[in-house]
Amino acid sequence: MTQDSEQQPPKIEFPCEDYMVKVVRDSEGHVHEFVLEVMRRHVPDLDEARLKHTPSRNGRFTSMTFFIVATGEAQLKALFEELKAHPGVHMVL
Repeated sequence: MTQDSEQQPPKIEFPCEDYMVKVVRDSEGHVHEFVLEVMRRHVPDLDEARLKHTPSRNGRFTSMTFFIVATGEAQLKALFEELKAHPGVHMVL
């Protein structure tokens, strides 16, 4: 099986409903509030009822899974950059 070096990943069509954003953060501290504040600012119609929290096995980290309506690449880029800039956020997927 050969891979075509010209092959591009599939493009997302915007607006994209149910776009998943997962944030892995420290369980302690004020990171939870920071993540919510950033999400609310970039996603004004954020449905917090669909937010899912999953603690790590040892309780050190918590993943927060959001399902948003992604409006464009600029929104996602700004959201990811702001979240990743916080020292208590370890991954944004």
